[in-house]
Amino acid sequence: MGQFMDSLISTFSGFMQAALVTLQITIVSLILASIIGLFVALMKLSNKKILSWIANLYIGVIRGTPLIVQIMWLYFGITQVVVLSAFWAGAIALAIHSGAYIAEIFRGAIQSIDKGQMEAAESLGMTRKQAMRRIIFPQAFKRSIPSLGNQFIIGLKDSSLVAFIGITEIFNLSMSQAAATFRQLEFYTIAGIYYLVLIVIFTLITNKIEKRLDTGRV
Repeated sequence: MGQFMDSLISTFSGFMQAALVTLQITIVSLILASIIGLFVALMKLSNKKILSWIANLYIGVIRGTPLIVQIMWLYFGITQVVVLSAFWAGAIALAIHSGAYIAEIFRGAIQSIDKGQMEAAESLGMTRKQAMRRIIFPQAFKRSIPSLGNQFIIGLKDSSLVAFIGITEIFNLSMSQAAATFRQLEFYTIAGIYYLVLIVIFTLITNKIEKRLDTGRV
């Protein structure tokens, strides 16, 4: 136990820097994923079959293949076309992955709104776009908050896989320390502690947002 505490304290600075990188890549990827998810959800709900088909294909491919394969494929594919740092290539790969799941969250939330509200808005002279922006989207967003919170936590945990493309985040640092000291269990436990702390923080923030928006009354 004493050796574990010594390792925890001596690597605190390094793991805090790695945790910052983990947070940065998670936040960037989730912002991009939310934008992708919204567009894909609208494509899937579109009356144009080609847009709906493209959305379904994208979601099907992403949900049907392992994330680590997607990260490797996108990382090496993107960097052959555009010069990007490992951070941005990893963030884009994570965003494309999470975007498929967020698209389904948004789609479900939008479809959960009573169709009568759209009809009522149109009867008042609103266009479909105005009704979506002013009436449907605000309610759908509130309803999606709990599911989005869960997906954001999953995205945080998924960020550990970018360690395999050379980004020095929590898991990458734990692998390096474990390899250097041959104390694998010790440093993977330390990594787990840092992830757990971040997930608790994410959960508290999500719960606070849910209560503030009062998502149960939409």
